[in-house]
Amino acid sequence: MRRRARAQREHEALRPDTAQRCIEAAGRALLLAGAGEALAVGDWIAFVRDAHGAGWVVARAEPLTRIVRRDAEGQRHVVVSNVDLAFLVMGLDGDFNPRRIERYLALVQGTGQGAIAPVVVLTKRDWAGDAVADDEADALRSRLGAAVPVLAVDGTAPASADLLLPWVGPGQTVVLLGSSGAGKSTLTNTLLGRAVQDTGAVRAADSRGKHTTTSRSLHVLPGGGCVIDTPGVRALRPDLEAEALATTFADIDELAAQCRFRDCRHQDEPGCAVRAGVDADRLANWHKLGRELRRDSMTALERQRQVAQWKVRSRAAQARMKLKRGKS
Repeated sequence: MRRRARAQREHEALRPDTAQRCIEAAGRALLLAGAGEALAVGDWIAFVRDAHGAGWVVARAEPLTRIVRRDAEGQRHVVVSNVDLAFLVMGLDGDFNPRRIERYLALVQGTGQGAIAPVVVLTKRDWAGDAVADDEADALRSRLGAAVPVLAVDGTAPASADLLLPWVGPGQTVVLLGSSGAGKSTLTNTLLGRAVQDTGAVRAADSRGKHTTTSRSLHVLPGGGCVIDTPGVRALRPDLEAEALATTFADIDELAAQCRFRDCRHQDEPGCAVRAGVDADRLANWHKLGRELRRDSMTALERQRQVAQWKVRSRAAQARMKLKRGKS
């Protein structure tokens, strides 16, 4: 049984223990025979070689855990399989965005298959300075709650590896998730103790990277664990379930029981304990993710009806504006 270590257009790199082998593949993804499902980095597979030396996948072990996202059309895509931990990486520069971290938390906790522990890793501590880094980390801890560890590190410093490697024991796998330019590949190199992944500069205007990392890849750590580096995701849509949203926003779920009305929507109702006790920006993000969850659970007919309703409301609003302008 081998583990898929890299996803590229022309080949699949497999790692049996510490050695690496390549399997030729015609097309972007190697499909499981008869299953029609693309393999993901982290999958455990069995393959055989034919008389010409070409490798063919014959079986895949059922994944223990999976991280799944949706694309702009709502289609599901497996990001990685069989991971125990997710380092959610965010820079302490223009990349800093608490809403995005909550979205990544929903992505990790929305798998519905196995338990993946999230750890927020704030990079570029050297750029921000110790005082700012500690303040931002404390603010994020207060917002996310004690259940989610938050660490602020200099991704290039060997001391960061000393801080993070204890999270990844022998036989465990961690995936690095975050936007392009957040420092995932730099952190991967630091954890490995050598420069394996290419790194690049970020744009000064918005601290975004130039997508130096273009494929997901798995590497064996010195202590026996594994790390998976991933490219930045341009459009991040978690494959949400109601339970995952409740887990990510557990504070809202708990406070909702104290609202005056049982069917409180936490918008403008009087006596809303959630609005009184939760950061307004965090609550707005919860509402946004909730709308996405409801939209993803709709049938095609329900979506068509919703679009039709929006069009009717839009036309009515335009008519009112024309009437107003005519009166004035």
